[in-house]
Amino acid sequence: MNLIRYQTPELSSWPTLDRWSNLRDELNSLFDLPFLTSNRQDLFRGWSPSLDLYQNNDNLVAVIELPGMRKEDIEILLHDGTLTIAGERKKSSSNGEKAERTERYVGSFRRSISLPARVDSNKVSATYRDGILTITLPKAEEAKPKRIDVAG
Repeated sequence: MNLIRYQTPELSSWPTLDRWSNLRDELNSLFDLPFLTSNRQDLFRGWSPSLDLYQNNDNLVAVIELPGMRKEDIEILLHDGTLTIAGERKKSSSNGEKAERTERYVGSFRRSISLPARVDSNKVSATYRDGILTITLPKAEEAKPKRIDVAG
């Protein structure tokens, strides 16, 4: 009986795997094209501003980045525990000059988030300063934590 050392097969002898590898490389290179933004999800859904939501014992605070907008172009809606921010950033014209490159998003947007607690809609306030929209949403009394003393 003779012992023969095992030899790993070469990929070139498996043409199917080679084709899958080529397809993967081509798909990866598609997403590296310069006209795509670094945030690929924006490619499929349009412009959506960044939003942070903070919470403390008394308030929910939403901070939204809306640079280059006027406060008159921003709409805030609160309905059934959902906060919706909508608006439109208009294209700035520069004396009829043709743009060589544009990377800023323009157009309409609508952003909705579910709030993690009930809020008192009569006390909601919003400020817009330096391109940052801050919405303060006071929690409803029943949503605030309550201290319960133990009787003994």
